[in-house]
Amino acid sequence: MHEGGGPRPSDDDRPWWESLPADFYRSRERFDMTRGERAKVAATAASDVVLRTLGATLVGALAIPVGYHPWALSRALGDRELYGSMADGGDPDRFFVRPPRGVEVQRRRARLPLFRPRDGVCEDVRFQSPFVPVNLHERSAYLRHGKNRFAHARHWRHGDEPRPTVIAVHGFSADLYHLNEWFFAIPWLYREGYDVMLVTLPFHGKRQTRLSPFSGHGFFAGGVNRINEAMAQAIFDLRIFMDHLEDQGVPRMGVTGVSLGGFTSALLASVDERLAFAIPNVPVASIADLVLEWQPIASVLAAALAATGKDVRDARQLLSVSCPLSYPPRLPRERLMIIGGVGDRLAPPTHSRLLWDHWGRCRIHWFPGSHLVHLDRGDYFRQMRRFLREIEFT
Repeated sequence: MHEGGGPRPSDDDRPWWESLPADFYRSRERFDMTRGERAKVAATAASDVVLRTLGATLVGALAIPVGYHPWALSRALGDRELYGSMADGGDPDRFFVRPPRGVEVQRRRARLPLFRPRDGVCEDVRFQSPFVPVNLHERSAYLRHGKNRFAHARHWRHGDEPRPTVIAVHGFSADLYHLNEWFFAIPWLYREGYDVMLVTLPFHGKRQTRLSPFSGHGFFAGGVNRINEAMAQAIFDLRIFMDHLEDQGVPRMGVTGVSLGGFTSALLASVDERLAFAIPNVPVASIADLVLEWQPIASVLAAALAATGKDVRDARQLLSVSCPLSYPPRLPRERLMIIGGVGDRLAPPTHSRLLWDHWGRCRIHWFPGSHLVHLDRGDYFRQMRRFLREIEFT
């Protein structure tokens, strides 16, 4: 399967949020496919469209009235200079504060995991996160969510000695450990000789807000500033988990993630040079552009932006401080790999391509499936195995 030409940001000196065409969300990636591949893509893409519409309706009904009406957007625009100044220049350390060492981490045997290694253990790991939002205006409301102040992960590890560890990050509203054991093929990774840590994102799972109607609601419901700070906490907490793994004697670690987790893994690769690799899977590249593809929420947001005299470029800038497109990766290109779905209609192939361009056109693998239905998973797992062996992640 060969990919064709797609949208590209212009080559001028403006930041990406200005140089990327305003109608990027309308663009489509072109692929040279056989008739059989086209049939597979069409069949799998339909499920994405249904879920996208349902998800957009749900988020639109339960999140937009809280954080995305014109007054809320106007308030967020008031913090534009704060976040924008931190994104300018491409230095992630201005926003992503390095966490303190020595955070106390608790472990206990995991309850009812699907995969129980005979030669190792499966444990639930947690700590109280010392994260504090950068934005003074957000601190009180953000820290009021007590459950979100505790970070959680599930860790499968061999019993003999610490092994190279794959850190996996789930997608939006898809935090269930059992689901992700299957999606990330954790038994296979374990048999390949790796330890695996599956991390829960802020406002998901056990970290949900008290009255959250669904997992992940709090990630977006607080508005644009909430997204920035939630991504900051995701990276902050991931680095504490990395510190803990180092303290446990883990020799090397890398990260992979799906969808929002792919976005997070790409962002972590822009912040922490300790990673041996990063493999975003069906990643989002620009949240602002993605939302404008999701009807009916897209029309509501477009109207709210128009009411404040703004457009998608302003939305991009508001979110630029927490976007991987704003920073160069801290890993060399040969340690980066992207997995994209040709029929993806939730995080379309244009996003994988945009990140691929930003990452200097690193290794990329396309599969003939959608965001939900990953056909030929065996093929991309074989590609991952080859990639990990080539970079000597052993």
